[in-house]
Amino acid sequence: MRFIQDAFDKARPLFEKGGKLELLYPLFEAKETFLFVSRERTASGCHVRDSIDSKRYMASVIVALMPCLLFGIYNAGYQYLTGIAPGQPTDIHRCLWEGALRVMPIVICSYAVGGIWELVFSVVRKHEINEGFLVTGLLFPLVLPPTIPLWQVAVGISFGVVIGKEVFGGTGMNIFNPALTARAFLFFAYPAQISGDQVWRVVKDGVDGVSGATPLLVAAAQDGVQVVDRVSGAFGGWSNLFLGLIPGSIGETSTLCCLLGAVYLVATGIGSWRTMLGVLIGAFITCFLLNQACKDNTAINALPFCYHLVSGGFAFGLVFMATDPVSAAQSNTGKWIYGFLIGFLAIVIRTLNPAFPEGMMLAILFMNAFAPLIDYFVISRHMAWRMKRVEA
Repeated sequence: MRFIQDAFDKARPLFEKGGKLELLYPLFEAKETFLFVSRERTASGCHVRDSIDSKRYMASVIVALMPCLLFGIYNAGYQYLTGIAPGQPTDIHRCLWEGALRVMPIVICSYAVGGIWELVFSVVRKHEINEGFLVTGLLFPLVLPPTIPLWQVAVGISFGVVIGKEVFGGTGMNIFNPALTARAFLFFAYPAQISGDQVWRVVKDGVDGVSGATPLLVAAAQDGVQVVDRVSGAFGGWSNLFLGLIPGSIGETSTLCCLLGAVYLVATGIGSWRTMLGVLIGAFITCFLLNQACKDNTAINALPFCYHLVSGGFAFGLVFMATDPVSAAQSNTGKWIYGFLIGFLAIVIRTLNPAFPEGMMLAILFMNAFAPLIDYFVISRHMAWRMKRVEA
């Protein structure tokens, strides 16, 4: 690696102040600090030292997302092959190839367009490229259907980066999760390409009538069959839903892969287990109450918690979106409250509002707005309690 460092040292004067390529210094700095530890050193003062910086923090999230990405590529190819030739055996290599042909252009488009916006704002503001986009650029494609047009990917990531993050000052200052902000924009601006039962499965040109209904769409349908039997019968049982070989967003279908990412994030201290557990508790209690109150076992209100967990983007949002270190609550008590309310709202939106069968996205964005308020009341109450102890 020494020769790479020598190459950076030789090129550095061109990008530093007064050099011919001064405007491109953010791009140079991003490449150097991605490969090596930052050259910046503090001269004095007391500082907290840690072995991980922001770029490596974000890189850890990328590692946790790898199971979802790889399985998403495989599942996109699997859904394509089973759609054009139902009942025929599917080879894993062909599934990966067909899936990569459809998923990787979406990922590349997201990183390319979003990266350009990051570079533009870095040059204008004269600071380093925000490392948060390493995660946003991958999270956004994973919550999209594999049939999404690339121009909509470009428009969506532009909205998420510019309106969802940069207008607030960049990484660390945004109120809402940028990836979810981008998805919400596409959901309301272009609903035909991101909702319904025809967008979740890629079909061959000229092939019509291949349904790609998701578990939540099937659960919301009213056909006189018990909701559990209806969902299980359509997707081969709960275990198949857990594995994720079903139509859906690229990275959201496999609860197993999401749990693998959760284990890694919790073990490394990157993701908050309090937020994750709070979401699960909130969703479980809400499902239990709705199940007890529901007298019609064919309605989605009768769907048990275990099926909500493996349907839609619940597991993915629980692990990767709700735990966003910027837009989530920061205090330990606040994380419990924040997570509980996300779980509660997600189930309420899914079951009581038929216009939005997928409630996780809206629940997280709604609680992003209230996260600072939750922390404010938690800290205020803690300070009041400490003052009483001092006065006593």
